[in-house]
Amino acid sequence: MLVPTGRVRAGAGLEANEGAPTIMGEHQKQTEFLKHCLRYHESATREELNREITQIQRDQRCVQRAVWLMAVLTALAVVGLGYPAILLENFPYSPPQFFVNLCCAVGVGSLISLFAFAGLWMVYRKKLDQRKEQCRQMLTTLLESRLGNPVSTPWGESPVSDRSRGVEQVAAPDNGSPAGFESAAQG
Repeated sequence: MLVPTGRVRAGAGLEANEGAPTIMGEHQKQTEFLKHCLRYHESATREELNREITQIQRDQRCVQRAVWLMAVLTALAVVGLGYPAILLENFPYSPPQFFVNLCCAVGVGSLISLFAFAGLWMVYRKKLDQRKEQCRQMLTTLLESRLGNPVSTPWGESPVSDRSRGVEQVAAPDNGSPAGFESAAQG
C-alpha cells in the first residue's frame, strides 16, 4: 500500500522511483544491491562501472517501453483486422481498402519492430550481466583485501570436491553402515 510520502509499505515489493512506484524484479534488486556494495570500493573503475550500469539500465528501460508499445500496436492492428472480419458478412469487399491496408502495414511494421527491440533488449541484458560480473569480481577482491581469504569449512565441501582431490568414500566390508565408511585414495 502506498503512503502519502511517496514511500512504499515494507514487504509490498515496490520501490519508489522519483515519486512513482514501480515493481522491482529479482534482477533489478540484485543490480541495486551490487551498486550499493560497490560504493565501498575506492577506485576510479568503480565510478566508471557504476556509470555504465546506470546507463545500461536506462537504455534497457527505454527499449522495454518500446517493446511494450510495439506489442500494443500489433495487438491493435490484429483487432482492427479482426473486428470487420468477424462482424461483416462480406469482409474483403465491404470495408474500405485503405483501412485494411493501414491495419496490415501497422501490424507488420510493429511486429518487425517488436522483434528488433526484443533483440536489442536482450543485448542490453547481456551487457548488464557482464557489468554485474565485473562488479562481483571487484567486490570479491575488496572483501579479500579487507577480510583476507575465506576459510574453507568441512561442512561446505561436497562429495564432488572430494573426488576431484582423488579421495572417494568407500563402504567398509563388514556392515556398510555410514559409520563404517572409510576414505580411500583413488589409484
